[in-house]
Amino acid sequence: MMPLFAVICRDHPGKLQTRLDTRENHLAFLKEQPGLQMAGPLIENGEMRGSLLVVEADELTQVKEWAARDPYKAADLFASVEVIEWKKVIG
Repeated sequence: MMPLFAVICRDHPGKLQTRLDTRENHLAFLKEQPGLQMAGPLIENGEMRGSLLVVEADELTQVKEWAARDPYKAADLFASVEVIEWKKVIG
């Protein structure tokens, strides 16, 4: 079994419209990615303000390269992107 990685993205403040405008391209990109286990927005005060993805891959560098191609990243939506190895314990 390959390692799992969490991709934790935080949006720039006030960029909800950028997220909404880019969402269709982002979702199409995600559907093409091998190893994606789950994905969804982070919610603050009822509003989408980030993303959490869990990706199965051989190496951390693969996931960082993959995350760098996300249309949200290209649209300058993210203030930060963290990629870290994650271990599933329950679920």
